[in-house]
Amino acid sequence: MKIKVFITSLLAIINATYLIADDDVPTINPIATFTTDEGEEESNQFSGSAPLTAHFAANPENVGAWTPYYEWRFTLEGEDVPYLIRYAEETDYVFTKAGAHRVVCYAQFTLGTDTIAYTQEYWDETGPITVTISESRLEFPNAFSPNGDGINDIYKAKEGWQSLVEFHAYIYNRWGQLLYEWTDPAGGWDGTYKGNDVKQGVYFVLVKAKGADGRKYSIKKDVNLLRGYNEERGTRQ
Repeated sequence: MKIKVFITSLLAIINATYLIADDDVPTINPIATFTTDEGEEESNQFSGSAPLTAHFAANPENVGAWTPYYEWRFTLEGEDVPYLIRYAEETDYVFTKAGAHRVVCYAQFTLGTDTIAYTQEYWDETGPITVTISESRLEFPNAFSPNGDGINDIYKAKEGWQSLVEFHAYIYNRWGQLLYEWTDPAGGWDGTYKGNDVKQGVYFVLVKAKGADGRKYSIKKDVNLLRGYNEERGTRQ
């Protein structure tokens, strides 16, 4: 009798456990985290300048004994075929092409003969993760005044440059001597050569760059170095 009661109780526990597990079905909550100059931002709709680094996570819950399968699909707006597919619960990607990108995560969980899937129907209801990369822009000024007043002391790209995936700038003197070069569009020239101030006068800048939209930049222009110019007063010292 004791053995029969024990077996009956054990079966009741197993059945109760199975019912609880059956109720806790696997779910996903995909989210994207974007790294910008200001830090990290979580959002499923984001607009920015290339190159843009993003981290994608499926954030599954109640997986338990279920076997998961993940498939991240990256597609450009207006196209049906993904340009990239990743098979992982989490993945990183750097966006370098201008346009509207659609990102979805197809997830499937199996347990024995049971299957739970989150595919197109799921994303039709929730909407995809959207990443919009802006078109490129790049301009350079004709002059700067490295006089230490904190205004226009660095020769660099004008404010508003964006979506540049390749960049290289060179500064030459009038004899064709290379004085400085930089590869970060946020950088620039401070008007020195080997730690010493160069003379006031006319120099030459050459810029080779490529935008996320495929646009190629080839900028060649004179640069007026006005060391005795006061930006606030608009006068020469």
